[in-house]
Amino acid sequence: MTLSNLGIFHTIIGVIALFAAIISFVRYGKINLAHITGKLYFYGTVVTAITALGLSKNGGFNAGHVFSLFILAIVSIAFFLYAKKQQSGRARYFENFLLSFSFFLSLVPTVNETFTRVPIHHPLAKGPTDPLIGKTLISLFILFFIGAILQYLKQRKINKLS
Repeated sequence: MTLSNLGIFHTIIGVIALFAAIISFVRYGKINLAHITGKLYFYGTVVTAITALGLSKNGGFNAGHVFSLFILAIVSIAFFLYAKKQQSGRARYFENFLLSFSFFLSLVPTVNETFTRVPIHHPLAKGPTDPLIGKTLISLFILFFIGAILQYLKQRKINKLS
């Protein structure tokens, strides 16, 4: 299956956003909207979520579109908390969680699409219900859960120092 021009653009921007998030996680322990990596993640995710609305394997509005709208809402709320609630330590907990959750949610279609397309002639998975996809997503969810706890503990330490 080939990608449309919109699909190629969507994929490139999405990959840039994911790499920016990973770099931000490594540098700051969170997706930090105050730095370029966090901004790249935020804007890349917004563009990726919007362009996903123009993509459909089956035609018409589907669950993938709802997923994109949900991710768009999550990152928008996180950005609002970052921009409008700068002095609120409590808002940082929610901001960190929502950005990390949006990253995890972005990995769901990424894993599915990658595993069912790569390698080109012999994809790793046959479809979205393939056990490999399920095991990978469970592993990623466990990492997200551990990361969310670590972010909470780090933010609590920051809040106590403030």
